[in-house]
Amino acid sequence: MSKRIDEMSRARRALSIAALVAVLWAGTAYARQANSNSTGSQKDAPDIPHLEFVFEEFVTLGASIHPGETPFGERNIVPITGGTFSGPNIRGKVMSGGWDWQLATKTGCHSIQADYMIQADDGAIINVINKGTSCASPGANIRLITTPTFEAPLGPHAWLNGGAFVGTLELATVDGKPTVHIRFYQVK
Repeated sequence: MSKRIDEMSRARRALSIAALVAVLWAGTAYARQANSNSTGSQKDAPDIPHLEFVFEEFVTLGASIHPGETPFGERNIVPITGGTFSGPNIRGKVMSGGWDWQLATKTGCHSIQADYMIQADDGAIINVINKGTSCASPGANIRLITTPTFEAPLGPHAWLNGGAFVGTLELATVDGKPTVHIRFYQVK
């Protein structure tokens, strides 16, 4: 009986070793095939997001209101008085009545949070909330990268309601008026 048990133990060990070798061989074969199929080209890499231009705005601004220094920094509120926007699939006007809340910290960071409406040429009214922060050294030109969100009515502009967007925001002057030039891009 003892001899029979020893034979069975050896047989199990042999099967275990054979199974382990089979698993290792299969894994190695899979890795060899994956390497032989890979050419190292971009098409084998996962999709890398890219930006697609959506539209640009020229937003006119009213006189700043300075509530003063807060525990968080120097607060500034700028009324949005109008403007225009255009892109390949949408164009229209920036409606007056929105606001841009700004904060400048003592460390040189500038944050904005704008909330305003745009009206497309077809009459659709779209809410834009655009946020951004830039930390630059004093005296440097400030160019903000923003993260906008849109709320569009159901219909032809509903594509603005989903996805990820980024924006660039730069100060400009149009017809002698302080203006903000904003470009919006969709992450694809």
